[in-house]
Amino acid sequence: MPSAPLRILLASGNAKKLGELRALLAPSGLDVVAPSDVGGLPEVIEDGATFEANAAKKARSGALASGLPCLADDSGLCVDALGGAPGVHSARFAADETSAETNGNASDAENNAKLLRELEGLTPEQRGACFVCVLCLADAAGEVIATFRGEAPGRILAAAVGSGGFGYDPLFAPVFEPLLDPGSESNRAPARTFAQLSPTEKAAVGHRGRALAQLRAALPDLLPRLIVQAH
Repeated sequence: MPSAPLRILLASGNAKKLGELRALLAPSGLDVVAPSDVGGLPEVIEDGATFEANAAKKARSGALASGLPCLADDSGLCVDALGGAPGVHSARFAADETSAETNGNASDAENNAKLLRELEGLTPEQRGACFVCVLCLADAAGEVIATFRGEAPGRILAAAVGSGGFGYDPLFAPVFEPLLDPGSESNRAPARTFAQLSPTEKAAVGHRGRALAQLRAALPDLLPRLIVQAH
């Protein structure tokens, strides 16, 4: 580790997502900065066909604009009954085509309402879904040096439950695996949504927490390259 913490930019304009990423990265000892800390970033049109393509595009753009190593996230919800939709269009699922072409996102309430309409009448067994998070890390020269993918399987409930989280969290009930304390209430109540979980619980079973766990494990090998580029 360098004598001073390595500065790394999180290329996200979503305040809630940024806060979640910052909290999950805190144990890594990095000096995590937001776009507002570097005077803002140019808009990136998220027109990639995959989460990986969009995350890489944002990481490269952020690094080149700031001169800092940049971590970018692209994430979304893939619903089995919708053929994997909304997928990379999760943030703009309910937006009209014109606004979607310019990264015009719909509100969480609008996206959730559309998802419920699309799944109306389906049984719980037909409501399988998976949250996906892809993280791309670019060095200060704008070269993507690592990509990590985390997935969280679950299902979509028939109504929103819980007031925490953001996005589709109130509709998504994850499949709990034995990662939590065996006595945790979550293990006895698998229908709880992401919006009902504590940050610790969500990090253990969530897509973003899983992707970041991979990043933290890889950091010892990645840091030397990032430090050289940053200087």
